[in-house]
Amino acid sequence: MTRIYVPCDSSALALGADRVALAVAAEAQKRGIEVEIVRNGSRGMLWLEPLVEVETAQGRIGYSNVDEDDVAALFDADLANGGAHEKRLGVVDALPWLAKQQRLTFARIGITDPLSTDDYVKHGGLEGLRKALETDGDAACEALLESGLRGRGGAAFPAGIKWRTVRAAKAPQKYIVCNADEGDSGTFSDRLVMESDPYMLIEGMIIAGIVTKATKGYIYVRSEYPHSIATLTRAIDKARNAGWLGTSVLGSDKAFELEVAKGAGSYVCGEETALLESLEGKRGVVRAKPPVPALVGLFGQPTVINNVITLATVPIIFAKGAAFYRDFGMGRSRGTLPFQIAGNVKQGGLVELAFGVTLRELIYEYGGGTASGRPARAAQVGGPLGTYLPESQWDIPMDYEVYAAVGAVVGHGGIVIHDDTSNLADLAQYAMHFCAVESCGKCTPCRIGSTRGVEVIAKIRAGDTSPKQVTLLRDLCDTMVSGSLCAMGGMTPYPVLSALDHFPEDFGLSQKPSQKAA
Repeated sequence: MTRIYVPCDSSALALGADRVALAVAAEAQKRGIEVEIVRNGSRGMLWLEPLVEVETAQGRIGYSNVDEDDVAALFDADLANGGAHEKRLGVVDALPWLAKQQRLTFARIGITDPLSTDDYVKHGGLEGLRKALETDGDAACEALLESGLRGRGGAAFPAGIKWRTVRAAKAPQKYIVCNADEGDSGTFSDRLVMESDPYMLIEGMIIAGIVTKATKGYIYVRSEYPHSIATLTRAIDKARNAGWLGTSVLGSDKAFELEVAKGAGSYVCGEETALLESLEGKRGVVRAKPPVPALVGLFGQPTVINNVITLATVPIIFAKGAAFYRDFGMGRSRGTLPFQIAGNVKQGGLVELAFGVTLRELIYEYGGGTASGRPARAAQVGGPLGTYLPESQWDIPMDYEVYAAVGAVVGHGGIVIHDDTSNLADLAQYAMHFCAVESCGKCTPCRIGSTRGVEVIAKIRAGDTSPKQVTLLRDLCDTMVSGSLCAMGGMTPYPVLSALDHFPEDFGLSQKPSQKAA
């Protein structure tokens, strides 16, 4: 029987993957060809979706951008045996775009059926959990610290410190909370995990629970991800039926239960304390710290809050050892990061590479340059509150500390590319407007500063380019950075200042203004 893979993630579905799968089944039946259709996850090559693959003796042969109207012609070209066709890519694993990557966290994505527990175990799943069940909790926290894993949601805080703090806390109940409120522009790695390899996230959360003595977990998913929510819910049910969850995890004396919580449609709920407020059924408003959530978190109990990619990376660290993961990367930025390439780019998709890769490599070697064919002018790294990097900074290695030294952030690994027709003053004004709209309103610098920021930028763009206005904008940004309760207000000045510093002509300024460190 021929096995044919048709992806089932949101990106492929939006491009007609369901219709393609139905057409493949119908055409095979019509021709008397026995096929098994597997709905796999995405390989991350989003510009090729729907990417149909067929299993052959040579490996899985891919066919790109398949439409339901292409299916009959593909069968005419002997699709079942990987026959020649204009849409044929060859062996997918051998494609340079994939072969050059260092896929650790994303090793299974696009290869397995996301909801098959057998598939997951066959491809290395549960190895980390089995090791964790045999490891002392204190030693497990130290191993996580040794691996160098830091929060992949953007804060880059060492995961092992959070876990160690929660483990040491005395409380009747502890929680593991996964922040899947992926709201940054140009980011989709969390979504790909949840839709293409949900058991990896589930396994990471179970390990976190066992190590920290937490028995309950929540995955807080943004409401705009209905397919992720549906896939996770089914995966959790299957994991429970397989004995991975419940009162006896894999037959041990450890208990852990898990459920999905739907987000409230607020960007600020991506901030960990606002997320906790929302999870408790309250309005998503940022909490003042201290106390930190690791000591007083969900329902006032010690809580580990980690991002999807952080938790999804945990299984491979426990399965292969801390040193294996630590050997990737540079400086204090260890391991890999899934970089998401979006915006005005020819080949948008997800690339997992070790820290140290440059923006220029990502834009041209993986992204293929701009979709418009015009010169790339700027790239915003780290979401809507990330800096705009000009070409002069595209050769800086992707590293948390190196980026921080130039006032930039790696963040969640999202990269949005702009060509030379973009107006950075317009984008900077939008950043301030975005903050004004999405602010929870708790602190004055964010609530009022963003509104005043929109007004000041508008005056500058209208022709008042006097030093007074530029100084006012910089002072306002400084107040927001120093006085805001969370990153919402504290980082909104990053895109504004980077646009002002590197693209002054878009503001009507004849030369670069006097620059303050961002």
